[in-house]
Amino acid sequence: MKEIRCVIGKDEAGKTIQSFALKTEKISASSLRSLKFSGGILLNGLPAHTDKTLHEGDELRFCFRENEKAYLPAHDIPVHIVYEDDDIMVIDKQAPLPTMYSKKQGGATLETGLYHHLHCPSDFLFRPVNRLDKGTSGLMVVAKHAHAQQLMQRMLHTDRFIREYTALCVGKMPSAYGRISAPIAKEEGTIKRIVHPSGKASTTHYQVLKEGEGLSLIKLRLETGRTHQIRGHLSHCGCPILGDYVYGKEDKRFSGRFALHSSYLSFVQPISGKEVSLISKVPDAWYTMLETVKGGSL
Repeated sequence: MKEIRCVIGKDEAGKTIQSFALKTEKISASSLRSLKFSGGILLNGLPAHTDKTLHEGDELRFCFRENEKAYLPAHDIPVHIVYEDDDIMVIDKQAPLPTMYSKKQGGATLETGLYHHLHCPSDFLFRPVNRLDKGTSGLMVVAKHAHAQQLMQRMLHTDRFIREYTALCVGKMPSAYGRISAPIAKEEGTIKRIVHPSGKASTTHYQVLKEGEGLSLIKLRLETGRTHQIRGHLSHCGCPILGDYVYGKEDKRFSGRFALHSSYLSFVQPISGKEVSLISKVPDAWYTMLETVKGGSL
């Protein structure tokens, strides 16, 4: 259970609990409703209604209780946590590995691996902030409670949450630096996304790091975060990701995955205000392939 504990100061006196929760603590309206109905709002140790007026020196507590989880298997797989605090963790995900568990597909996922890693807690709920495809490796954020997840997701498409990827692609981009701004829509009857006028606005910034031997090593930064955005945009530019079996061609050197890696995250921890920056190296298996690219390895 996550708890936010506050002592009301002079500036907050006179506000209602609802106003303080929504505007000062940035608790979402849906979370506040859940707290209200679960008895999770305590004023000076006693349950309180959200229209109660606060006074200087009052102790206000918001107690977030996780819902009872559905059945979830536990899988003993490596889970590489590269950053952790009271509210979030950042995991360097392996590939190929699905992020979310599905009864239909079964098998190990990051969700079931983290559940095992944490010794199967009874109140476990998996709260990813930025999800990665099964075939993509690298950094992703997982929130420890609903409040942190909601705050982080609000920052996803702002300059307070920067995501950069590295991709090894087939072909050559039109320029060394660029901005791909093309609407993305779901192709009917498939999981594939295509560039289409009816799609949602999508923007990806790129920088070509190296070229040669028919390959391009590209750094990409997301401005928006549509499903399969990078994969669809690069394919649209005639430079599909190496091994991408949906948008390009399968490559036997990439068993079940493709050459896309979440290599950099920078964000402001929304509760503590701490600035966090993390780097994940391109998978070692890429280095041999990159030796043939002009300019040498990374």
